Amino acid sequence: MSAGRTATRYDLTRDEFGVLLDDEPRYRLDQVWAGLYEQLADPADITNLPKALRARLDGELPLALDLVAESVSDKGDTVKFLWELDGGSRIETVLMLYPDRATVCVSSQAGCAMACGFCATGQAGFTRHLTTGEIVEQVVRAARSAKKSGRRVSNIVFMGMGEPMANLDCVWAATDRIHGDIGLSARHITISTVGIIPGIQALKDLPLPVNLAVSLHAANDKLRNELVPINKRYPINDLLDACAEYLEVKNRRVSFEWAMIDGVNDRGSDAEELAELCWKLRPSAHVNLIPLNSTPGYPTRGTPLKRVHEFRDRLEELGANATVRRNRGNDIDAACGQLAAGQTVKLTTKRAATEWSP
Repeated sequence: MSAGRTATRYDLTRDEFGVLLDDEPRYRLDQVWAGLYEQLADPADITNLPKALRARLDGELPLALDLVAESVSDKGDTVKFLWELDGGSRIETVLMLYPDRATVCVSSQAGCAMACGFCATGQAGFTRHLTTGEIVEQVVRAARSAKKSGRRVSNIVFMGMGEPMANLDCVWAATDRIHGDIGLSARHITISTVGIIPGIQALKDLPLPVNLAVSLHAANDKLRNELVPINKRYPINDLLDACAEYLEVKNRRVSFEWAMIDGVNDRGSDAEELAELCWKLRPSAHVNLIPLNSTPGYPTRGTPLKRVHEFRDRLEELGANATVRRNRGNDIDAACGQLAAGQTVKLTTKRAATEWSP
């Protein structure tokens, strides 16, 4: 929490809440904590607290996220929340309801500094890191929305705006609270990265066996340098070594995310190179194929779905595990790579850069 910034409701740790409630009976801490994290309740709705304490908590600990807009797609099964933060930055969170699970896609930064050209967040650039409380609050409020539909959030993916490994201290503190207090299994929490090796190495040594997802998108350094610029610092062979170390310690599957771009990374040679990488991590590597979602700053179209399935079939013929991820929320700019929170994005072409603001 930055100097001078007012503490918000989900910034405080349990111990800090204990200090705040020092003048209350000791059991009040348990009641407050259970109300906020197990019941997903606002202080005003924690009915086993005295009215005066409810009013005090509500007044002293405001929410961090101001809801600007809520967009709904897929007959109500995909909901995108647009939030405004202290200071005016905006972020987005996506709730996805499936027959067998409910998933929240969480942002870890306002914007992103990784500059992947096909991603709207990367096109918009970096504004700031999110605090632990801002990350946790996204989950709580999305879970509260799911609860109104009779659903319980079962999966968390750090695949929203930002690079989680660049804000790992806050991401991990939030993960620990999501696991320990909201009660989600670590095996249902996925932290993604474009390939920040020090972050993967640090995550390996942290206690919870969360899933690791790597936004790969290319299986040779020449192409990946173009698509994912951070590859120039952390090339593929070094990245694979870090993934192998993570697997050895955590024994959790590593997923490779692959946004399929027409004529760029969807050729037979791309499938062969990708399958070879997967073999290095067998049997614990899995490929998620994602038809590229349209963004205004990247004019190249996604691979047609028929060829996406052909690419998957070729990977499987070569011995790699692969699935095609179903696009959700494309019509409300909630799909993978589309989150920009209304920020201006730059057109990435060889011509002079132009700008577009959704």
